[in-house]
Amino acid sequence: MSQQYRSRPLGSDVALSEAYDTALLDLDGVVYAGGHAIVHAVESLGSAREGGMHLAYVTNNALRTPDAVAEHLTELGVPADATDVITSAQAVARLMADQLPSGARVLVVGGEGLRVALRERGLVPVESADDDPVAVVQGFGGPDLPWGRFAEAAYAISRGAVWFASNTDLTIPGARGIAPGNGAAVEVVRIATGAEPQVAGKPLPPMHRETVLRTGAKRPLVVGDRLDTDIEGAFNGGVDSLLVLTGVTDAAQLIAAEPRYRPTYVDRDLRGLLTGQPEVPEDGDGFRCGGWTAGVRGEAVVLGGEGDAIDGLRALCAAAWTHAGEGACGLDARKAVARLDL
Repeated sequence: MSQQYRSRPLGSDVALSEAYDTALLDLDGVVYAGGHAIVHAVESLGSAREGGMHLAYVTNNALRTPDAVAEHLTELGVPADATDVITSAQAVARLMADQLPSGARVLVVGGEGLRVALRERGLVPVESADDDPVAVVQGFGGPDLPWGRFAEAAYAISRGAVWFASNTDLTIPGARGIAPGNGAAVEVVRIATGAEPQVAGKPLPPMHRETVLRTGAKRPLVVGDRLDTDIEGAFNGGVDSLLVLTGVTDAAQLIAAEPRYRPTYVDRDLRGLLTGQPEVPEDGDGFRCGGWTAGVRGEAVVLGGEGDAIDGLRALCAAAWTHAGEGACGLDARKAVARLDL
């Protein structure tokens, strides 16, 4: 990476909804959790849309079809069409269609979203290893996916079927907390077969390609809650990103992030789309944001001052990322984070 690593969150003189033409929004942990809208999400997205920003919903969750996702968003108060939704099921289906002949049989371990996406690409979903599939595709199937589906996948792969996965997110946020995601299910089959799947979802290039093809975005902003999918995906695609703290990433993880996981901007929730972002300038031997200053003392990142907690986090990121350079920050940030009400 040379000196191209990000050493601090950036500022913006104008609202992000004005600075970027399209928001590429993750869903779980950003717009909703467990099917319910996250606080401030509906009104923030409505204001961004009214201001002219195109909203596209980009999800690694392959369970539901774009029609079902759009219907759910509309019910929550976020009007959306199926064409506004891009899923990892669509990305993996395109990846498979590029390698398999039209009409190829594919064993599906997952939900209806995968089946619909495969049919759109001329592939034929099947349910058993005995149906002679040439490929297996795995996507999140919800909490009621039978254990026997993993066995069917293992049988087919051991007979020579090519293995694909929509995504490998180990966890997924829900109304009651963090639950196992598709990546955990992929690990079950990996252990049983010793094989490695081709993966399409964030943060990998097939998902970015699918998103660009479907949205036509010229100056996109990736908005997500995960460092290892949303933010890394933006990094891999060479586009800017906004991390919101409404999902799985906490302050300590953000402060410790290595370059590919460092977002362009940081905010509490989707209200961050509607505002400018403060600069985080150097201040003596540390960094300042709002009423906070942060720096490195010995083996710890320290924080002084008071004010909006999110400004304190931005200052801490600047101090930690600058110190870490091209690596991950291993300094102790526990006391500094404890001062912030996030």
